[in-house]
Amino acid sequence: MLAHPGQGVGAAVGRLGPCAVEEKLDGVRVQVHRDGARVRVFTRTLDDITDRVPELTSAAAGLAGDRFILDGEVIAFDAEGGPRPFQDIAGRVGSRLDVAAAREALPLSPVFFDVLALDGEALLDLPYRDRYERLARLVPEPMRVRRTVVTGPGEAPQAEDFLARTLERGHEGVVLKALDSPYQAGRRGASWLKVKPVHTLDLVVLAAEWGHGRRTGKLSNLHLGARRPDGTFAMLGKTFKGLTDAMLDWQTERLRELATDDSGHVVTVRPELVVEVAYDGLQRSTRYPEGVTLRFARVVRHREDKPATEADTVATVLATGPVRAAD
Repeated sequence: MLAHPGQGVGAAVGRLGPCAVEEKLDGVRVQVHRDGARVRVFTRTLDDITDRVPELTSAAAGLAGDRFILDGEVIAFDAEGGPRPFQDIAGRVGSRLDVAAAREALPLSPVFFDVLALDGEALLDLPYRDRYERLARLVPEPMRVRRTVVTGPGEAPQAEDFLARTLERGHEGVVLKALDSPYQAGRRGASWLKVKPVHTLDLVVLAAEWGHGRRTGKLSNLHLGARRPDGTFAMLGKTFKGLTDAMLDWQTERLRELATDDSGHVVTVRPELVVEVAYDGLQRSTRYPEGVTLRFARVVRHREDKPATEADTVATVLATGPVRAAD
């Protein structure tokens, strides 16, 4: 189950009513399956990463339950106790090299927020409050997501305070989950809303431009697209901002693999690479097919874990807020 973008904590609480407000962790989403002594770990894209994450298999094997499916994130912490960047975690999870050495260099920590099945009983149709009660009996608090519960709009300040403290701890925002909501597998359910301090979208790279100056030889300026209902993509703008040298190196190699045409200035690519983009709002523009573009767009990260079919839609983009007149 995925979360829709929310317009703010207060608005989200007003829409959901009684809800849990949980830390939104910038890690790799995982499902952990245990059946007796057998433990398997899967990503959202159904990759079996069991052999690459011994920390998770050990954690699952140490729980009192004998048969269960847990939903959560795998994250990592730096020396000061702050969260490590997503790229570090994705690199560790994706590595097929010496697992023992990788574990020593970057130990991983599981954080669970849902239980989908327990002791032979499927729990998807239970309300979230009941699923969480079962999760709390199975998983000790250090391995559960940090959260607070609010009863409605009158307690929105409590939710706002929780968001502020979450950001101080270095996490990227919160997810608000209606307490009466079932688990809608494979869907971006309206009863889960994610709130971040800035607008972000997951968009698809349609093309990239060769850089200049210190970026010569690198594919830099990205052409960004959102999904249309027919499965094609509408370009919303370009950005070269937010890219580190390491990100430039990686995306140049990846986009060359996806290239379908190179004019010498613009490289057109198969629409497969998803990037998370932060922006300050929407602006009218006759240059792009949907009549809007992103203001001050910058790349947050490459979403190697997300296929293009799960990128944000044009409708989602237009619903994120009012459209400013062109400057």
